[in-house]
Amino acid sequence: MSFIFSIISMLFSVAILLGIVMFIVFMARKIGLISTPVDEDGRQVNDIKGLFKEFSKFSDSLIFRFGIIGVMVAIMTIPLGMVSEMVSERSQLYSSVVQDIANTWGHQQNISGPVLIVPYTEKFISEKVLTDKDGNERKVDKTSYVQRTAIVLPEQLFINGKLQGEHRQRSIYKSLVYKAELQLKGNFARPDIESLSSHIDKIHWDQAWFSLGISDTRAINKVSHLQWNASQTDFEPGTRIVNIIKSGFHAPLSINKELARYEFSLNMDIKGSQGFYFKPFGKTTNVTLTSDWPHPSFQGNVLPDEHHINAEGFTANWSIPHLARNYPQLWTLEAQTFDVNEFKAGVNLFESVSLYSQITRAIKYGVLFIALTYITFLIFELGINHRLHIVQYGIIGLALSMFYMTLLSVAEHANFFTAYLAAAALIITMITLYAYAAIRRLGRTVLIALLLTGLYFILYSLLKLEDYALLVGTVLLLAILGIMMYLTRNIGKNSNNENHTIEAR
Repeated sequence: MSFIFSIISMLFSVAILLGIVMFIVFMARKIGLISTPVDEDGRQVNDIKGLFKEFSKFSDSLIFRFGIIGVMVAIMTIPLGMVSEMVSERSQLYSSVVQDIANTWGHQQNISGPVLIVPYTEKFISEKVLTDKDGNERKVDKTSYVQRTAIVLPEQLFINGKLQGEHRQRSIYKSLVYKAELQLKGNFARPDIESLSSHIDKIHWDQAWFSLGISDTRAINKVSHLQWNASQTDFEPGTRIVNIIKSGFHAPLSINKELARYEFSLNMDIKGSQGFYFKPFGKTTNVTLTSDWPHPSFQGNVLPDEHHINAEGFTANWSIPHLARNYPQLWTLEAQTFDVNEFKAGVNLFESVSLYSQITRAIKYGVLFIALTYITFLIFELGINHRLHIVQYGIIGLALSMFYMTLLSVAEHANFFTAYLAAAALIITMITLYAYAAIRRLGRTVLIALLLTGLYFILYSLLKLEDYALLVGTVLLLAILGIMMYLTRNIGKNSNNENHTIEAR
């Protein structure tokens, strides 16, 4: 409906333009800038017929024709703008659908941990002076106990992940999501809890627990047992340290304090969308991610040490020391506060050029394509001495504008290349047949078809070029300018030669 309103607005604009031109010609005649036409008897013609006759002579000039082209190109920005708004609306609808799919499938996943938590009790003895009823004073020792929680990070942390991308569809829209198969393993050194306080009364090794954070726990498919040294432990919901890690799961442990090192491992399958991130909780964190998605976008505070990308997917490796972050390996939860979310790294499964961004980029070249097509028709007019009507220019401009709506409509149901090919073929065929009906020259019509084919081929190349689009577009503009300069180099020579011949006589 908005496109129909744009066409009506364009027609009103053309009518207003013609009225302004007629008014300018009328006023120019009144003040003497344009001579008033005379009839066969030499009498001045002041009626509308004479005005149209004078306007007809003025419209034959090359300056007027180029001016009309400029105005028509400006008017054609109206339907282009309406199509651009429609693309924006569809893009917003697509974004909302992607968000809905993520709500049910799984959002971007962030792995926090693992963390070993060891409770301990501090004992404080304070001296208090008591006074009895006779005024005698005596000193009494008061003992108080405070429960504390020690946060212990692993010495070594290894994360191996395999991300398998797939598309989920809702209605006509598709969203890229993934399934992740993760293996976590590493070790903890026996924590030096005694160093945290000089008032430790007892360390509750039998009440420790192991926590692992996952940002979207709804997307957990499967989690194995926790392999802790030689024993296995089941996980339970929640991390029990929500002020550090809000969501995830934990496993209760009974730690043998005689051991110097504790090995752990676990496997889990989770789902997510957009990206996968991890936090370097280990003193040395080594992460390896592989995926079948060929368009990774590595993000976060540190990039991978090495990565390999090809058509089959990518592999990336990180090795991050604990010195890169701003929180220690051991601290007391109640006494110190650290932002463990400040440092993370990972990858987004990046769709290089989305459908709607491609169409938006194509619309940005719309004014250029319409102007080039109009100038081509004008040059053909000069070559064959046959003028196109301004309405015919308007119809051609509307056909060029309809290319983008056709592209949008087809691309939402087919791949972009097929949609582009179908839309371009349809518009080129329509304009070619219309041009042949207007100029009745087969050779010129074939040239127009070849020009339009070349323009749409160049446009598709520009849309596929991400890093060199600006460079190629600039070269294209310079080449087109050079061609236009060459084709118009002789304009005006014939009229100048005729004037010189008349003066010589």
